Amino acid sequence: MNESKLKSSVTLRMFVMAMVVLFLLILAATIRSLISERQHRRNEAIKEVSQKWGNVQTITGPVLTIPFRKPTKDEKGKTVFYADCLHIMPETLQVEVDLNPEIRYRGIYEAVLYQSLIKLKGNFILPKLEKHNLSPEHLILKEAFITVGITDMRGIKNMITLNWGSEKLSASPGVKLLNIVKSGFTVFPAVSLSRNEYAFSADLRLNGSGEFNIVPVGKETLVTMSSAWNSPSFIGNFLPEKREISPDSFKAVWSVQHLNRNFPQTWTGNAYSVDHSAFGVKLLQPVDEYQKVNRAVKYAIMFIVLTFMAFFLTEIFSRAAIHPVQYTLIGLAIVLFYIILLSLSEHIPFNVSYVTASVGVILLISAYAKSVLKTKRAAAVIGGILAALYLFLFVTLQLEDYALLLGSIGLFVILAVVMFLTRRIDWFDIGGIGNGQKARFFKKENDFVAIQK
Repeated sequence: MNESKLKSSVTLRMFVMAMVVLFLLILAATIRSLISERQHRRNEAIKEVSQKWGNVQTITGPVLTIPFRKPTKDEKGKTVFYADCLHIMPETLQVEVDLNPEIRYRGIYEAVLYQSLIKLKGNFILPKLEKHNLSPEHLILKEAFITVGITDMRGIKNMITLNWGSEKLSASPGVKLLNIVKSGFTVFPAVSLSRNEYAFSADLRLNGSGEFNIVPVGKETLVTMSSAWNSPSFIGNFLPEKREISPDSFKAVWSVQHLNRNFPQTWTGNAYSVDHSAFGVKLLQPVDEYQKVNRAVKYAIMFIVLTFMAFFLTEIFSRAAIHPVQYTLIGLAIVLFYIILLSLSEHIPFNVSYVTASVGVILLISAYAKSVLKTKRAAAVIGGILAALYLFLFVTLQLEDYALLLGSIGLFVILAVVMFLTRRIDWFDIGGIGNGQKARFFKKENDFVAIQK
């Protein structure tokens, strides 16, 4: 490419700059891939720790199941017996949960774990058998059992005893049926039709990680949850009716009625699934550095274009010619900011990482601008523009809910400033920059006229 033509042709130089910007955006895309890879590695490390401690825990139940054997006629009129189970949900269910969180490390990564104390209390009321076309003689009461679902059995940390009326029943591992829960423990209570109501209670100590959920199987389910964690995220099908979040703890209360869910109090067979009604809390980490860095990279095109525009306008007003290689080096410094931010944020707080990375890049580009443009004033202007851009991005990252609004207003203001500064430039008469020729930037004779000496 002819160098004198590159200096004299603004269109050609802008085309070359566009190619440089495209190259830098490709590099920015690879940084987003790097962020995803580091985030995946973090998730794998957390998963490894959680598997040894206890994964996400969901408590379902207790559910009372009574097998039955009912005679019926086949197509030939012969008497055959149909066997299935009658499932009964609690009339009332009260759950008190105390989550004790702690942080465990796997290399540089943090995993949020918890120990929980769970108190279950409530009662069962036996249903009217006519509702299910059953008679007392159809029920196999001696084979009745209670199931409590626990998603990760490795988290159980105590010998579980279910108080059934005045009896104390020991739990057996595993579930007899998989159509309600996939894992948990089973208790075999004494059930008699001569008694209509049975009270129960149990205490569980359970390890888990990340989330804790409850399935509201009671006709009236009341859940109270408290924890020494200050950044909960309430998840699932129901939000708490009351919640208190302080700088060092939270407490939440849910009240769910049977009309709020999509399964009845009693049914036979496997007609219903209960796990879709679960709700609970997720123990969020206050800062997800990968999410913030990923959001910052999305603004890479704005930083590259605006920085190049600042250099290009400075180039015009100062009558200096900047080579595409120099633009490339400046762009690489901008892209390097995101790599520095990513690497630092894995070891120190995000805000400190951001300030460190942005100050380093601003000083580097400003010093390079002074060397290229041969003037301290131009370098100071470039440094000021970069400082304003990085401050704008920092505020945008902090105000996540208003990021789009702030970003659109900021871009509008930047565009207005550029249009104001360039409103009188005669773009057809600036080809003399850098080749010793006279360059008239404005159409009016009494306006600023730049003459390269």
